[in-house]
Amino acid sequence: MTPAAKLAEGLAELGLDFGADTQHRLLDYLRLLGRWNRTYNLTSVRAELAMVGAHLLDALAVMPYMGSPASLADVGSGAGLPGIPLAIASPGMVVNLIESRQKKASFLTQAKIDLRLSNVSIYCARAEDLAESGHWQPVEAVISRAFADLASFVHLAGGLLASGGRLLAMKGAHPTAEIAALPAGWTVRHCQPLKIPGLAAQRHLITIERV
Repeated sequence: MTPAAKLAEGLAELGLDFGADTQHRLLDYLRLLGRWNRTYNLTSVRAELAMVGAHLLDALAVMPYMGSPASLADVGSGAGLPGIPLAIASPGMVVNLIESRQKKASFLTQAKIDLRLSNVSIYCARAEDLAESGHWQPVEAVISRAFADLASFVHLAGGLLASGGRLLAMKGAHPTAEIAALPAGWTVRHCQPLKIPGLAAQRHLITIERV
């Protein structure tokens, strides 16, 4: 199976209807990631076919459950996951990629240029520093994939949110202990199991809001 066929099949299984141009741009992102990965070791998954499931479909599976935020921050974006696939799929959404490591921020900058992502901004900084800088424009949602435990996520990224905003944590197995350890003033509004086409591993999207 080709990466294009695997992507189309996976999107159909997720109930996501993207046009051919969007699918091509998603695959262009994977090819760019693959080229940079040879030198910079951005991700442990290296085969393009495997990256379709582990990266693209894993990132896009949250879309039916994240609402329609006008603005989003991806904290600890790394190689741009999930932020870049979400930015490609939702060109009307403002997406801020926050990554403190310079080599990964350099890749994000090149991806923004090569993929013509006019809705994307890149910040080479720590989330907590941005929140306290006085120059940050609060966003409606902050998302992370394997960034930190939930209490740390709230502490480090909660300050990026606008009033009424939501934290979206992409997790593997249900994080029962982490939910129990959330700090006062925050609560889990929803815990959504996700089924990623072609992946047997557990996935959950945890939506956290201020009380």
